[in-house]
Amino acid sequence: MELVKLTQDNIEQEHICCAIANNKDIQVMSKKNWLKERLDEGLVFLKCNVRGKCFIEYIPAEYAWVPIEAKDYMYINCLWVSGQFKGHRYSNLLLNECIEDSKKKGKKGLVILSSKKKMGYLSDPKYMKYKGFRTVDTANPYFELMYFPFTENAAKPCFKNSVHQQEIIAKGFELYYTNQCPFTAKYVPLIENMAQTRGIDFHVIHIQSKEDAQNAPTPFTTFSLFYNGEFVTHETLSEKKFEKILVEKGL
Repeated sequence: MELVKLTQDNIEQEHICCAIANNKDIQVMSKKNWLKERLDEGLVFLKCNVRGKCFIEYIPAEYAWVPIEAKDYMYINCLWVSGQFKGHRYSNLLLNECIEDSKKKGKKGLVILSSKKKMGYLSDPKYMKYKGFRTVDTANPYFELMYFPFTENAAKPCFKNSVHQQEIIAKGFELYYTNQCPFTAKYVPLIENMAQTRGIDFHVIHIQSKEDAQNAPTPFTTFSLFYNGEFVTHETLSEKKFEKILVEKGL
């Protein structure tokens, strides 16, 4: 399988796997603009030369948009192989490329965000354990930080204190999100408008720098929704899914 690496020269022509549409689509525009700014920081977006979700995205942990301490590690933003591409060992191919590249760059190992059980938008813990990753830190309600050290004496990564000393005091809904995921560009305005139309308190914190992301109160800065200080979900919500949450909250 041929692999394609996004660069500043080809990013306009290549699709970004998780959102396949033309460059005028708001989701594609949002994601590509975010990627362009990260490429010069060492981000790698490597995909199989197919039209679909079959890619890995990783970045030096010092530049990752997550609240972790992982000096000299490489952080995997996303490893996604879905649909017809499953069962062909593409995940192994992409992960092995990441490992070899990270070793060449002198990294201590890899870090990735997972969960106690398989959940959408998070790496499959069963697969990561199979590949040798170990849980090194946890955060409520179900997040797990997993790492794959290249040497046994490598320093262990961990979540920052902002995660463990989480303080969400706003009444109503509070949503933290970034443009790292293309879907937020479409769905955040939709659910925010739903809440405003119904007179529901809905506060949006659009994280737009790695510094703010690295000090966020949630491990998953791409999309984390709270209600009256309690974590609700990390999964990007469609209007239908948000409606279900509103019903559950009696709103």
